[in-house]
Amino acid sequence: MLRKLLPALLLLLLLAPGVLHAQSSKSDTYEQLKLFGDVFERVRSSYVEEVTDKELVEAAINGMLSSLDPHSSYLDADSFGDMQVQTKGAFGGLGIEVTMENGFVKVVSPIDDTPAFRAGVEAGDLITHLDSEPVLGLNLSDAVDRMRGEVGSDIVLTIRRGDQEPFDITITRDVIRIQSVRSRVEGNIGYIRVTAFNEQTSPGLDKAIADLKKELGDKVIGWVLDLRNNPGGLLNQAIAVTDAFLDKGEIVSTRARDPEETYRFNAEPGDMVNGQPLIVLINGGSASASEIVAGALQDHGRAIIMGTQSFGKGSVQTIIPLPGHGAMRLTTSRYYTPSGQSIQATGIVPDIEVKQARLEEIDAGSRRREADLRGALTNGDEAGAPATEEEGAPAPEAQEAPSEGEEAAPAAASSSDYQLSRALDLLRGLALFKERAAN
Repeated sequence: MLRKLLPALLLLLLLAPGVLHAQSSKSDTYEQLKLFGDVFERVRSSYVEEVTDKELVEAAINGMLSSLDPHSSYLDADSFGDMQVQTKGAFGGLGIEVTMENGFVKVVSPIDDTPAFRAGVEAGDLITHLDSEPVLGLNLSDAVDRMRGEVGSDIVLTIRRGDQEPFDITITRDVIRIQSVRSRVEGNIGYIRVTAFNEQTSPGLDKAIADLKKELGDKVIGWVLDLRNNPGGLLNQAIAVTDAFLDKGEIVSTRARDPEETYRFNAEPGDMVNGQPLIVLINGGSASASEIVAGALQDHGRAIIMGTQSFGKGSVQTIIPLPGHGAMRLTTSRYYTPSGQSIQATGIVPDIEVKQARLEEIDAGSRRREADLRGALTNGDEAGAPATEEEGAPAPEAQEAPSEGEEAAPAAASSSDYQLSRALDLLRGLALFKERAAN
């Protein structure tokens, strides 16, 4: 009988520590929740000012999340809505960039091909009333919220422009897309600036490259991808932007606490710029998704990274909706560059460090050149035959020739953006070297 009971007794002894640990852990959890309940009731009943239960609970949740790391947080319903607008890159609105001045909303610039632009709103206009209600007393966020609204709805802006009498403009709201990609031609180089990674970024990049190719044709010698002061955004958009310049290979991997939750993202065949020289500009404001792009292109040797060390945010946040209560932003994994390096707290180190600077041209004064010297030889090519020094002409005095190192430095680039100027110079130098090597 004892022999039959022995296996069961042994199994019970083996399971007992785990059961006891689970019961102990659950007991600790209940104890901590009781502590929270006691503090909640004391604050609720004794705090110097009345605080609602909603405010206390939301503050407690936010405190719990924000204590984990700088990027985890609680989003109430309004904050969650604003975040969705930013990541989608589109909203119902008027299409103006604004700021506050003397209590009024000042138009910085109307966005091209938007309702405000078509209605004749101009940069510098002051908006004094929204639907006949004065703007004075509103903060900028409240004013922007009132100007946004359902697509197809109208709003009346009262405008004060210069010395003119105030006048009203009725504008019908439409879908406004936040332009996260801007581009232009710099000589024979395509320049692309990405300010954020939202749902409009990848389509915007594709269009920018196509437009620049059409404008430059066969003359393009290289590309600059400017990610400076880009705080990041959507992971899938960072992958898409990187993929535009890679033909194959890993772009990034994410690793969570559970080893099985490791994901790798690879490039698909097709480099949109056909392997032409690429320089990526970064600085201390380049973070998260920007670092994914820079790190992948650097590891694959596809681009030269120039500028200063990036921010060093190597974590991935997941937005978890809480129905009826906004959402929580929770750090769920870290990301790694193709070489397996985490950039958390270290950032991307540029291949060529270039700090932002301001150059000033130094007036070296008037200098004499060889051609100014009395009796100087003429250029043989111009004369058609080697020239000889005039008989009896005295040799120039030593002080008339510039001493070693006295020649003026090359003139500074005309652009006020020193880092961009260096990137353009490098691309032109590479093209010149390649051309001469081919000849």
